[in-house]
Amino acid sequence: MPDKATFGHKHPRLKRFAHWCVINPTLSRPRWWVRFLRPCFTNAAWSSHIYHSARMDVVPWSRFRLGRHSVVESFACVNNAMGDVVIGDHTRVGLHNTIIGPATIGSHVNLAQGVVVTAINHNFSDPAKPIDMQGVSAQRIVIDDDVWVGANVTITAGVTIGSHSVIGAGSVVTRDIPAGSVAVGSPAKVMRTIVPQQIP
Repeated sequence: MPDKATFGHKHPRLKRFAHWCVINPTLSRPRWWVRFLRPCFTNAAWSSHIYHSARMDVVPWSRFRLGRHSVVESFACVNNAMGDVVIGDHTRVGLHNTIIGPATIGSHVNLAQGVVVTAINHNFSDPAKPIDMQGVSAQRIVIDDDVWVGANVTITAGVTIGSHSVIGAGSVVTRDIPAGSVAVGSPAKVMRTIVPQQIP
């Protein structure tokens, strides 16, 4: 089977047409027939739950996985058009969250209300072109297992948050956070390290 990137370079008009067939360019979301067929090309565990009011902008050319006993809360938005979105087990995507892939979110992760995880940036280097005509770039976000992200946090492209970390409410995470850290602020800085309690 041909590589997706190679196919797009060799057949740009066909690629644009296929993209138009799947995503409405004005509404910037999958067309109704793609949303109807979503269960056929997504991998959501039977014990997981996606609330009906969540906006699932999931397309067939990238992977979407929702692990066991995980939840996508009401009014959240998940978008995998630019890359895979993989969510582990026992993870909660909170109310009004926005997840734009490529993103890997581990198990036992709690994303509080209003969290934005966006792995894309709009290109803006050419002043002769409108920004919305310069395309986007993407860098994978990784949130390891056992992370708590407070309300209204923004996590930007290319960031990795290590396991057993806490991100304080309202923070903007622009660089990697080591495992076992409490990070707060804009940009988020490590305030202290969580030392796991030794069990005798």
